[in-house]
Amino acid sequence: MLTRRHIRVKVMQSLYAMGQAKSDHLDKEEKFLFYSIDQMYDLFLINLQLLVEIKKHVARYIDISKKKHLATNEERNPNTKFVDNQVLVLLENNIQLSDMVSNKKMNYWELDDEYVSILWNEIKESQVYNEYMKTKVSSFKEDKEFVMDIFKEVVAPNEKLHEYIEDKRLTWMDDLPLVNTAILKMLKKIKPTKDEHMALPNLYKDLDDKDFVKRIFRKTALNVEEFNQEIEGKTPNWDKDRIADLDKVIIRMALCEFLKFPSIPIKVTINEYLEIAKEYSTPKSSIFINGILDKVSKEYQENGRLNKVGRGLM
Repeated sequence: MLTRRHIRVKVMQSLYAMGQAKSDHLDKEEKFLFYSIDQMYDLFLINLQLLVEIKKHVARYIDISKKKHLATNEERNPNTKFVDNQVLVLLENNIQLSDMVSNKKMNYWELDDEYVSILWNEIKESQVYNEYMKTKVSSFKEDKEFVMDIFKEVVAPNEKLHEYIEDKRLTWMDDLPLVNTAILKMLKKIKPTKDEHMALPNLYKDLDDKDFVKRIFRKTALNVEEFNQEIEGKTPNWDKDRIADLDKVIIRMALCEFLKFPSIPIKVTINEYLEIAKEYSTPKSSIFINGILDKVSKEYQENGRLNKVGRGLM
């Protein structure tokens, strides 16, 4: 689920916060970094569970309507296509999702069920829903496309939901784009099955990615002075106090990858941190950072400080 870029962003945020707090408690800061990354998976789970809760909400409404003393013909014979949606049924029956939500006591939508109602009201007013409900039966393919469209067009961009998520955990709003992308990727891969043990995606792609979090965090934090000297030496026209603190963190992390991660290509490192700078720092930061990293990487190559292994890594 996690990409290397998002790992870099999380580490960058932790290093920046550590610098602002002038903290030297490396173990404590590392523990909090991994905790904040784990919280991303909680966001993934609750947003996935939200789809299930919307389905349950509609099922309850249909059941109550049927039992009305003066129920209309439509209420007695409702179109149950939404609650019978095969993808939503798979999610509702998924044991791993249910167990993880229960074990982590993530009862958000039970405590704040008004958000389930808000989203349902928007879904039933959407063109996607009304097109879908014109018939009473559908294929698995249509059901899957419908759930993906509803998620993309109604759930993911919902401002009320954004406010709720931000209120629950401030850092979740930074994580939301990646989480939403992960949910869509998962939905796209779902196939017709009656398997209640269908596996959810893991937080880390593999153990190497989890190890990368620890190594880039520690190696950057432990070599701050060395990297600061490199930055000062490459910016003769800049007072070190004029360089934004976040830009310093980004440059330090890139220098760390240059020198201490032999398997990561120079171009990958530069491109990744330029994109991060464009998104998280000042408008001119990416140009400034690109100039420094280009100059440093060439100098490192000339004096043999780089120790890259494999083809195309220089």
